[in-house]
Amino acid sequence: MIHEIPFERRTVHGHFSRDLEPILTVDPGDTVAFSCLNAAWEVAPEELFEPRDEQLDSGHALIGPIDVHGAKAGGTLVVHIEKVRPGTFGVTWGNSTKVRWILDPDRGTGVDDRGARVRLSPFLGVLGMPPDEPGIHWTGPPRRWGGNIDCKELVAGTALHLPISVDGAHFSAGDGHALQADGEASGTAIECGIDRAELRFELSDVELRSPVARTSDAWIAFGFNEDLDLAAEEAMATILDLMERERGLERSYALALSSLVVDLRVTQIVNGVKGVHAVLRDDAIG
Repeated sequence: MIHEIPFERRTVHGHFSRDLEPILTVDPGDTVAFSCLNAAWEVAPEELFEPRDEQLDSGHALIGPIDVHGAKAGGTLVVHIEKVRPGTFGVTWGNSTKVRWILDPDRGTGVDDRGARVRLSPFLGVLGMPPDEPGIHWTGPPRRWGGNIDCKELVAGTALHLPISVDGAHFSAGDGHALQADGEASGTAIECGIDRAELRFELSDVELRSPVARTSDAWIAFGFNEDLDLAAEEAMATILDLMERERGLERSYALALSSLVVDLRVTQIVNGVKGVHAVLRDDAIG
């Protein structure tokens, strides 16, 4: 079943909180479809969405929260990313330099105001759930339960597996990126609205140390920490868990092989909490 979520004040919010009322409850196997603003809450270039609450809407413009029947804290939410179609405009910052983009979703290309042309690879920067703590939580840092992961690999066709923090899941998504490199060095991607995103939800009883993703040809494990070294350690611990589970390998042997076949990549260094992802391609081990 596909649930069409209208874009309206009721369905958009700018913070994480377990206390927000869900806008929708779906069954495992259901799909939600929605549009969303860019990170700056723009409905058009230089035109901001109103009304906004200065405190509650200080973060990314997110759609949700969405609850999933049967989701329990400690379980795993599987988010199948089925479609991400960007809007027609975007912006990137480099210190005080603002770069405006005209996007062509049909051709999959973007041209900036100085004539640079790029091939688009759109994804949602924020996919996640709130901490199981009272109060308002900023959307900026990624957490064990997802959030502002900002990983360029989370395109359509990928499934993101997230540890569930609260019963119901209370999942939110947003922060359209038309294109981003590993690291997100300036602090921004091509920040864009999303004309249509489609996400399908499933539940799993696999226990996860940190999020993992399944692409068409690889497993990806994430690590988050203010210290980049510790983020890398967490990503490696999770990919070793995965190699034990999926490949049936003894852990010390998996570690030896990982030095040969697992690539560590810097997801982003700009969200306060840094991200590292470990990539194990399907064809890496015969």
